[in-house]
Amino acid sequence: MHSLTSALVKVARLPLLLGLFLGVSGCTEAPSGIEPVAGFEPERYLGQWYEIARLDHSFERGLSNVTANYAARDDGKIGVVNRGFDQETCMWDEAKGSARFLGSRDVGSLAVTFFWPFAGGYHIVELDRDEYQYALVSGPSRDYLWILARNPTLPDDTEAMLIDRAARLGFPTEDLIFVDHSDPDCSQS
Repeated sequence: MHSLTSALVKVARLPLLLGLFLGVSGCTEAPSGIEPVAGFEPERYLGQWYEIARLDHSFERGLSNVTANYAARDDGKIGVVNRGFDQETCMWDEAKGSARFLGSRDVGSLAVTFFWPFAGGYHIVELDRDEYQYALVSGPSRDYLWILARNPTLPDDTEAMLIDRAARLGFPTEDLIFVDHSDPDCSQS
């Protein structure tokens, strides 16, 4: 029974911790000196993104195979589903939420809510404007950073460019965690 309880707690971990993060931060503004991209086309951003790298936070700690899926909603918001694999429990963690634009829909600056009424900032600061194949995303402070891509890997030069851009913006890129997207293996669990 203890293992079932432990597993249920782990399944609930991601949404709960995301809610706590958003409640504590509660901030939707971009960090000082960070300008979200203009000319943003939301419909091109929809679909699945792979998390290539991130700064460490408790709500994603230990997760591999992290993806984010974005879908248009009838109310004009964007549906968000974040998913990652927890090797310790050999289970998937998933959090569902929504995002709303903080201003104009052609600026990559949104407020994401996983646990109403709390929201956190999601600011796209670099974007492949031709193909929408990669993005550099800031949270409400320089403690939150994600490198996202349409594929589980990025070309080395693209990854280096995004890391350099983040470093020039004052993010602690030496602390980035690179996400493993290999097939989960629970045979050792």
